[in-house]
Amino acid sequence: MTRKVVIAFCLWMVCLAGMAQEHMPNRTYTYSDEGPETGFSKQNLFLGGSLGLGFGSYSFNVGVNPEIGYSLNRWLDVGAVVNFNYSSIRADPNFIYNPDVSSKQFTYGGGVFGRAYVLPFLFLTAQPEFNWTSITEKDMTSGESFKLNANAPSLLLGVGYGRRVVGESGFYIALMFDAISNKNSPYNDVYGHPLPVLRAGFDFYLHHR
Repeated sequence: MTRKVVIAFCLWMVCLAGMAQEHMPNRTYTYSDEGPETGFSKQNLFLGGSLGLGFGSYSFNVGVNPEIGYSLNRWLDVGAVVNFNYSSIRADPNFIYNPDVSSKQFTYGGGVFGRAYVLPFLFLTAQPEFNWTSITEKDMTSGESFKLNANAPSLLLGVGYGRRVVGESGFYIALMFDAISNKNSPYNDVYGHPLPVLRAGFDFYLHHR
């Protein structure tokens, strides 16, 4: 499943890149025609957020991630993000993917991010986070239920496609994986293996040029 998601995403990115090269105006994804500015500029401050999606054979994850950021220059954005995520794991009566235990999780936390545009439409991203998780599990064999709380650091690394005009607005979509793979990470499956995390979002600059 993970391999299929990665292959599909890469093919989709290639198609978008081809379309961007054909239709992209000269000033799209960069600063305005005035050129770069020095020092702090309120035109470079943006608000936005993303929707997150992760899934596996027996797991599902969806979240909302408000963010605030700043465009340091033509190719680098940095900022802070807050996480609200829900995830669930289906019980497996065949005891292949899990010991017939269903699980529901609510996660909240936050972190910081950086997006480096290696091409006008393509960026690399890194997002260290720390999240707290409330977990409810039920053993479908015995019928017993229990709750627990956990926390974990994460480091989401990935690649994305974006349209970006600094001082105006932008959007992006990114595919990421948790490089730390802590057992309590909300981005892992029941065995602690990292799941693909898809996030698509919009940003709006506070002061238009």
